[in-house]
Amino acid sequence: MTNSIVKKDEDTRPVVLSVEHVSKSFRLPTEQASGLKQAFINWTKGIKGYTEQTVLKDINFEVRQGDFFGIVGRNGSGKSTLLKIISGIYVPEHGRVTINGKLVPFIELGVGFNPELTGRENVYLNGALLGFTNAEIDAMYDDIVEFAELGDFMDQKLKNYSSGMQVRLAFSVAIKAQGDILVLDEVLAVGDEAFQAKCNDFFEEIKKDPTKTVILVTHATSSVEKYCNKAILIKDGEVLVNGDKNDAAKMYTEENLRSLQNKAKESNNGYPAGLNEDVPYLKCVPTSDLVLTHNDSFEFDVEYEYTNEERFYLAFSMLDTRRGGIPYDSGSLDMGIGGRGRQKTHFSIPLDMFNNGTFKIIASLRKDDPKDPDHTLLAGFTSDVNSCLFSLSEDAKGTDYALIRREKIDVKRS
Repeated sequence: MTNSIVKKDEDTRPVVLSVEHVSKSFRLPTEQASGLKQAFINWTKGIKGYTEQTVLKDINFEVRQGDFFGIVGRNGSGKSTLLKIISGIYVPEHGRVTINGKLVPFIELGVGFNPELTGRENVYLNGALLGFTNAEIDAMYDDIVEFAELGDFMDQKLKNYSSGMQVRLAFSVAIKAQGDILVLDEVLAVGDEAFQAKCNDFFEEIKKDPTKTVILVTHATSSVEKYCNKAILIKDGEVLVNGDKNDAAKMYTEENLRSLQNKAKESNNGYPAGLNEDVPYLKCVPTSDLVLTHNDSFEFDVEYEYTNEERFYLAFSMLDTRRGGIPYDSGSLDMGIGGRGRQKTHFSIPLDMFNNGTFKIIASLRKDDPKDPDHTLLAGFTSDVNSCLFSLSEDAKGTDYALIRREKIDVKRS
């Protein structure tokens, strides 16, 4: 018997960005001395007058030539600080960043632009700040103007541009500059629908160029899954996922869903919002993954207690948090007689009909309406904290603006 060892091919592409053990903190003032005497007193008491806030903690990753590298994380996670360190705006307190190639950042609108100069002058100013010569900017200028669709406005002052026009110009300078590494922060949200479509085409093309590297910071996991080949997830200044874009996107979506489960707010009766002495407990509990595809089903339990010894009903609705509306409502389901303590009912929703989105399950307990036998009255409902959310996420190839998947409706043509 012979043992065979399969050796995984090593990635031999050159490393264009290396981030090694990078940490960064800021001093936030807490109290200010009113004079020299007070400053001396504070010093003798060991009062610093500031608190230390650590933003990044021992960050490590590398980006290779040709990568479309995603960085995801919630607001306040440290993404913007990391990008500013990569772009040379901030200096890390510990660790180092090594860049091999010309890096072109687009991380904050307005940086490198002067509102008193014309669009044309700003192109040359921004290009110079990025390290390009006039001759190099001359060669890029027509492509920049064409992509920004601002040919008729380039000799007007930037202060007369709309905010959308300024974004288009700044973004066009960044992506059309002949750099080796393009750093983009939240750019997929800029411009109108037509401009975003143009940006999408650009990203699809640059992915095919093995000499170009893109680092993309975005809140849209669909963008990470669509464009990126690698990604990291940052939370509270630390890297949680490093490398696998699908793992990063999934964990980020789960983090978002958990954050939406806000702390319960008590109503005036001392119970959580939506509940009362008749319905002291009602909660939707996921039993499947929170990030799914259309081949899956979302599984969840509804845990409840109805204290009155009378007939009651359970109902739940599925809300589309992205597009609005209620794709599904169960209606009132007969649960028998109450007064039996805490109970649980399991549900499963097949997802094969739906496109990408984030959905919320809201449950309610209801009781008979003595005035109308065909109607039920609300007894209690789940607030944000007791409802549950899940996300449907996969490459929809640009069709997920609609709720229903195209192939699920057989449209007749005559």
